[in-house]
Amino acid sequence: MPLDAFIAGLPKAELHLHIEGSLEPELMFELARRNGVSIPFDSVEAVRAAYDFSNLQDFLDIYYAGAAVLLTRRDFEDLAFAYFQRAAADAVRHAEIFFDPQTHTDRGVPMAEVVEGLLAGMARAERELGVTSRLILCFLRHLDEAAAFATLDAATPWLDRIAGVGLDSSEVGHPPSKFQRVFERAGELGLKRVAHAGEEGPPAYVHEALDLLHIDRMDHGNRSMEDEALVRRLAAERMTLTVCPLSNLKLCVVKDLKDHPVPEMLRQGLHVTLNSDDPAYFGGYVNDNYRELAHATGLTREQLAQMARNSFEGSFLSEADKAKRIAEVEAYATRQSV
Repeated sequence: MPLDAFIAGLPKAELHLHIEGSLEPELMFELARRNGVSIPFDSVEAVRAAYDFSNLQDFLDIYYAGAAVLLTRRDFEDLAFAYFQRAAADAVRHAEIFFDPQTHTDRGVPMAEVVEGLLAGMARAERELGVTSRLILCFLRHLDEAAAFATLDAATPWLDRIAGVGLDSSEVGHPPSKFQRVFERAGELGLKRVAHAGEEGPPAYVHEALDLLHIDRMDHGNRSMEDEALVRRLAAERMTLTVCPLSNLKLCVVKDLKDHPVPEMLRQGLHVTLNSDDPAYFGGYVNDNYRELAHATGLTREQLAQMARNSFEGSFLSEADKAKRIAEVEAYATRQSV
C-alpha cells in the first residue's frame, strides 16, 4: 500500500484545531450573504490571496475579520459540522476543538449562540459521522486576565459540556504566567488545562505553562527543543505535544518542512501528535499534515502509527475509549504491514 493510502485510512484523533480557523472561504461568503455582513473581500479567490501572510499577527488580523460572519447558533453549527465532514474523510475518529468565545462576545454575539451552535454541530457529527469530540474554551492571551475570568464566568451554564480551557492568540509578550490565576480557577472547576507555548515564544514559556498553569497537554511546543533539560522533562512526564507542521511552515516557524523538528522529537522520546491548527488558513487538514511531513522528512509508517496512537493517548477520552481507539490503530497498522 502506498504511504499516502496508509495515512488516508489510519485512524487518528485531532487535538489542536481552532474551529474558527476551519472557516473556508466558500462558507465565509455563504454566511456573509445569510447574515448581511460586509466583508473586505469581493471573491473567494481574493480571500485565498489574502492568506499569503508570513507571521502570526498578520494571520490573526485576517482570522478575526473572517470571524465577523459568525453570528447565530446555526452559523456555529454549520461551521462545526463542515469541519467534522472533512475530519471524518481523513479517518479522524475523535477531535478536541478549540473555540475563542471572546472573538464573538466582544462583537456582541451571545455566548449561548456560540456554545449551543458548536455543541449541536458536535452532536450531529457523532450521530451522522461517528466522530466523537470535546470542546475546549480558549482565552485570548493578548487580552487581560480579568477578561479571561469574565469569559469563564459567562460559560458557567455549559461547563458540564466543556472539557477544558486553553490559551491562544499572540504568544510573544504574553507569557503563560499572565493567566496563572484563571487557570488555577479552571482546575478547581474540574476542567482540563492546555496552552499554546513554545510556538513563537521561548522555552521559558513552556516552563511557565508546566509549572504555573499545570497543563495537561502542550500545544505546539516546538521551541522546547532549544532546552535539553526541558526535552528530558517532557519525555519523562509523557507530556503530549500537539504539533502543527503546515501551520509552522505558513507562519515561518520553520523555513522548510524537511527541517521540521518532529523526527528529532520522536527520537528523543517526546509524545508528539500531528494536527492542522487552522486548516482553512494553513493549507491543509490533518491528513495533509501527515502526508506532507512524511514526504519531507522520511517518516516511517511505524512513526506515523505511533503518532496516531499518541493522539488517542493524549486525548481527554475515557481510558476505556482510549483503549478501544488505540486497538483500532494497532489492528490497522498490523493489517497494512502484512
